[in-house]
Amino acid sequence: MTTQFELLSEIDPSKFEAITPSQFITFTMVNSLNHRRWLHAPALRVAVLDSPMAKADDESPMIAAVIVPRNRETDWTFCTESGHCQLLFKFHGVSRLFLIGNIPPHLGASVYKSLPVLDSEEQEKLKNELKPLLMSWYPKKSSDNDFPETLFLTDEYDVAYRVTVAKFLSPIVGEFLVEDVELVGGDDRNKQLRRRLRFKRMPKVIQSEALLKPVIPYHEATTLTNLESLRSIEGAKFNADTTVLVQQYLIPMVAGMCLISSHLNERIHQSLAPTALCLGVGGGVLLNFLDTQMGFVVTGVEADAMVISAARFHFGLNNSGFNRLIVGDAIQTIQNFPPPKPEEDSDELKVDDDIPEGDKDDSKVDENVPQEYHPKFDVIFVDLDSSEAKNGFSAPPPEFVKKPVFESLRSLLDDHGVLIIHVVSLNQVFYTTLVEELKENFHKVFGINVGNQDNSVVMATVSPPSSIDDDNDFLKKLKSVTSGTNMDSIVEL
Repeated sequence: MTTQFELLSEIDPSKFEAITPSQFITFTMVNSLNHRRWLHAPALRVAVLDSPMAKADDESPMIAAVIVPRNRETDWTFCTESGHCQLLFKFHGVSRLFLIGNIPPHLGASVYKSLPVLDSEEQEKLKNELKPLLMSWYPKKSSDNDFPETLFLTDEYDVAYRVTVAKFLSPIVGEFLVEDVELVGGDDRNKQLRRRLRFKRMPKVIQSEALLKPVIPYHEATTLTNLESLRSIEGAKFNADTTVLVQQYLIPMVAGMCLISSHLNERIHQSLAPTALCLGVGGGVLLNFLDTQMGFVVTGVEADAMVISAARFHFGLNNSGFNRLIVGDAIQTIQNFPPPKPEEDSDELKVDDDIPEGDKDDSKVDENVPQEYHPKFDVIFVDLDSSEAKNGFSAPPPEFVKKPVFESLRSLLDDHGVLIIHVVSLNQVFYTTLVEELKENFHKVFGINVGNQDNSVVMATVSPPSSIDDDNDFLKKLKSVTSGTNMDSIVEL
């Protein structure tokens, strides 16, 4: 639910006097600012969050503020406590974070269009007007000494235009949406269009992202490439294109299969489809890619059936008929898998097409773990994240980084298999613990730098890895679909 705001007059002033870990206060106030180009509404809304890691007796707390960008007032990042939490964790070391923005005239606005940024002189004028206002809500201990300087921070946003395609409410993940966006940049002939899946409980995290492909009626042929103009064309449709990967960490995850390329190449030459287990489905982009571009038989595990339904309808999940979707908790699912199919019968294994009918198309979902024998998997992909923004964002969730979980994963892998995990570390201890637990259960552990400080990919092999210099057919295919990205940067941990 979107945060409800009280009037400033209804807030007990003593609540601001000390840093109280995780304290969240919201209120509205009359806009008395003279600078109206940015904060122009008659009333403003203010949200104040104290860091869960902050200390009440800190004599020099770091105080920061973010001016909510115009047209983003209803973005979950700025109008929910979970979004506020994610912003605070992004700005390391901040003890109290203020958000101050307009009260929008339309709370249900489904379209966002970026506006010109204020020039530096205008920004300074606005900040100078806000400083004395914010200081009235400073911790009392700070007021007794020198006021700490208010840091004005910004949230970088890569979207020029955004439209909400569909909203959902699930008892499992809560509210979530599918949106089509045009990214900032790109010339008039080459706009970057994307379809995204986002959860309200973690609004700054893009759960899934795919290329957005416009389908324009022949009689409406156009040279327009920007999303707003394309949407105005009568009969225009937009489909997610999962034949290429655009989400930053998915390419190195797929590239990680080079560690067992010889094994996968051998299976293919024996006319056996390689098998993958994907823990975490989201929009199904990785599953579709493995199926259509790499020839895998894929099993996906997703906790929320409604997410699967949205993925089918808006991302084309399962339209190509890969193996199976299982609705269930990832940890419980892997720990309750039946024993593997005996080796002597493995050649007879066929793709299971018996998947129950879904709400949106002709494909099916298994509500529980399959009870029949299954093959061991060649690859297991883990793309799971924490569900509570208040405790900080991590991938996989802390409860996943346990010895019994990794033992279960190891038991499901082929003797030449690989486990590939998308990792976002809460801290160095989290990362170190994950790597050490993997070393206890696997032959070798490797890492790939994804390209930013937040994301990494960790891989664990059951047996000695293949050489990336092995020029086999599978490795050639893998290099072609990933452009060879990240393979040379794989390091043993």
